Amino acid sequence: MNILAPVRRDRVLAELPQVERGCPALQQNFPPRVSSACHVQRTGTVGFKISKVIVVGDLSVGKTCLINRFCKDTFDKNYKATIGVDFEMERFEVLGVPFSLQLWDTAGQERFNASREGEGEGSRLLAGTRQWLADALKENDPAHALLFLVGSKKDLSTPAQYALMEKDALQMAQEMKAEFWAVSSLTGENVREFFFRVAALTFEANVLAELEKTDARRIGDIVRINSHDSNLYLTTNKKRAKCCQ
Repeated sequence: MNILAPVRRDRVLAELPQVERGCPALQQNFPPRVSSACHVQRTGTVGFKISKVIVVGDLSVGKTCLINRFCKDTFDKNYKATIGVDFEMERFEVLGVPFSLQLWDTAGQERFNASREGEGEGSRLLAGTRQWLADALKENDPAHALLFLVGSKKDLSTPAQYALMEKDALQMAQEMKAEFWAVSSLTGENVREFFFRVAALTFEANVLAELEKTDARRIGDIVRINSHDSNLYLTTNKKRAKCCQ
């Protein structure tokens, strides 16, 4: 009995979605090892796993609107602030393998006192990302966390304002070793592309982890076999030596 939700046609990824801007070190294609493993259906339990995506940020930056635009294709400017944590489940198919993401929408909070109210909103929010990152990594292994810096209200900026904010955001993304995405939950600009990129890179990380487990088991089997053979050889030699004395 199949208890998993079916994958929608518009959630099928046949290649790694591209990013126009980001850190220079980020790859543009799936590693051949991942593509090959998917082609021969050697991805272990990836298709049955659920990976968690945690969306954090200050109050009213648009976390809920961002998730709702992707999952429900809706936008409500009067949406009430999230209390606690909500989540949505999205099913994908990546390189022919089913894959699930659980999108966690967390409640934001103000991190800055009145003495900083004179700063521009873009500068204030960027300044808070370091603390949000530190808080998130307290509960997650930094070595296995994929990071994305997202500006969710691109439609509110003039081209000149956006150019200034983008420069600062790209610099911060490089410091965080994250991809930077500018999206608009109002118009939908780049929202689908962003979440597809998140899904694809998360899927890739899961497949690589499964392949490492498989390789480790194989190495363990080889070591045990060699060790066993070596013991037999030594025992035989000892018996042979004793016999000849």
